[in-house]
This record gives sequence, C-alpha cells and structure tokens, in this order.
Amino acid sequence: MFLALIYPLAEHFSPLNVFRYLTFRSAYAAVTALLIAFLLGPRVIEWLRRLRFGQAVRSDGPETHLVKTGTPTMGGLLVILAVAVAVFLWTDLTNSYSWVVLGALLGFGAIGFADDWLKIRKHNSDGISAGTKFLAQVLVASAIAIYLWSLGKQDTTKLFLPFFKFPIIDLGVAWIPLAVIYVVYWSNAVNLADGLDGLATGLVIIALIAFSILTYVSGRSDWSAYLSIPYIKGAGELVVVSLALLGACVGFLWFNAHPAEVFMGDSGSLALGGVLGTLSLIVKKEVLLGIVGGVFLLETLSVVLQVGWFRVSGGKRLFRMAPLHHHFELSGWKETKVVTRFWILGGMFSIIALSTLKIQ
Repeated sequence: MFLALIYPLAEHFSPLNVFRYLTFRSAYAAVTALLIAFLLGPRVIEWLRRLRFGQAVRSDGPETHLVKTGTPTMGGLLVILAVAVAVFLWTDLTNSYSWVVLGALLGFGAIGFADDWLKIRKHNSDGISAGTKFLAQVLVASAIAIYLWSLGKQDTTKLFLPFFKFPIIDLGVAWIPLAVIYVVYWSNAVNLADGLDGLATGLVIIALIAFSILTYVSGRSDWSAYLSIPYIKGAGELVVVSLALLGACVGFLWFNAHPAEVFMGDSGSLALGGVLGTLSLIVKKEVLLGIVGGVFLLETLSVVLQVGWFRVSGGKRLFRMAPLHHHFELSGWKETKVVTRFWILGGMFSIIALSTLKIQ
C-alpha cells in the first residue's frame, strides 16, 4: 500500500525513493509484523484465556505435558494478523505471487481455525475428521496449483534438482496433482512438528531465513544467472512476504518459548506449512525444501515408520512415541534440550541447502 501511495510522490521528493527498494520494504515488513505480534501478543493471549480457548493435551502423550492443559491455543491467529497487515502495507499489491502466498496463509489458516475450534468445543484433542481436513486442504492446495499453472510461466511445470543446472523433466499438466499433494504434505509436516514449546515456530523461522535468500536470488536475473538457477520474474517481491512471516514468528516465539504462554494451534501450523510449500513451488525449489525442512521430513518419516512397523510387527513400536520429538522426550531429554537440538539440526539443514546453489 505504501508503494502505491508514495510512488507518485517520489518523483517530486527524492528521499521517498527508498520505498521503492525491495530490501527496505522487506526489512520494515519484518519489523512491522514483529511489533504487531509483540505488542498485541499479551492482549490476544488474555482474550483467548477469557474465552477459555485452552489446549486439550493428548491423553496418550508424555505425562509432563499434562500441565499444559488449558494453555491458550489458536495463537496462529496472531501470526496471520501480523503478516496480513505487514504484507498489505509493504508489498507491491500488483504482484500476483504475493497474493497467492497470502491466500495460502489465510486458506490453510481457516482450516486450522476450524480444527482448533472443534477441539475447544469438544474439550479433547479431536478436531474435524481427518477426511474432512484432508479434503479442505486439497481444495485450498488445488486453487493454488491451478492458479500458478494458469499463469503460464515457462518453468512452472518443470522439476529442478539440486546440483543440476537444467530441469530434469517437464511434468506438464501432471504437475497440478503433484503440486497439490506436495503443498498438503508440507502443511501437515509442520503441524506434526508443533508438539513442543517453540519447536515448530523456531524451525519455521530458520526455514524462512533460507527462503528469504532463495526468493531474493530467484527474483533477480543477474543472481539467478550467476547461480544457474531458474529466474522467476516477480518472485523477488516474495522477500517482503517471507520476512513479514519471519518477523511475525519471531514476535510469536517470545510468548511461545518454554514455558509457553500460548500455543500456535493448527490455525498457525497448517498455515505456515502451506506457505512454505507454496513458496517452494513458485521459486522452483520443491526438492530443496526437503533439505531446508529436513527436521519436518524426519518428524513425518518417524510417524510413517511407527505406523508401518506397528502393523507389520503385530503391535510393536519402533520409537517410544511418534513424532520423533516425543521419542527423545520419553528417552529422558528435557523438552528444552529437544527443541534446541532440533533447531540446531534445522540450521544445519538450511546451510546445506543454501550451499547447493553454487554446486551446480
């Protein structure tokens, strides 16, 4: 919005040209979102507490989590609000990619909100049915994939791999269903990791730092040519969105750090996962997100292995509990140690992912 208002005035007052710079707007989008989350956090937490929007803890979870029962949840609404305001103020509103990512945030956030609401109403950890949730996620992801495909961009349906300069295959129209599955997967992957105070929030912050860099270089013809990665015209504007998300998550982490005053809830985790998946589709880093989000991948894999082994072994467990963070908790690690070590792993994965940009 600032860009649309100030752009005409910059011709008459040159200092206003600073608002045209992507780096300036991105930095202040992060600051804006952080301040909104930080300043409104106590009010939102108190509001959720008055409405008795408390977390229902899994009955089969670690006993140490029972003390968390009643902690306000649906804190993801604070993140969504902060991001929406910051993006509206600082991004170029004519950029279609910004609207796609914002749509993903709101769409998956709405699904998560419905799930959180039912959990609160039922006073247990069961929200909307798995089938209904999956269908809703597929619908939102389908809208995203079909819109991106309809833009007719040259590289949209092509699959790029790290270490390769050129796409290995053009998926054509088959890209749409694969993109839908992909976005739904990442939405649920972040949701699975949201089981300890600050865990998912911190991992998303690390992933967003990496994607802020990836969207910036992908949106610049000179940098993308130098790194031999696909140039996505207009993708640079996504740096504003990525840093707005990062700022909002940092502000939220102030209240979500152990011992958490508020939980993100599905309204936040589903939305953030959907955004990561959408960002990677736009800048053609679908495979690279598997490295950046390596911890999310491990968390999901632990659930798949646990369920599979339980069935083939006749009731035996491969892990003490899945997802993986609960296994380490039940192995004697303190919650803060699990979170910190998973953050370290997340940072290592992001560094490895970024290093592949030059090894092509």
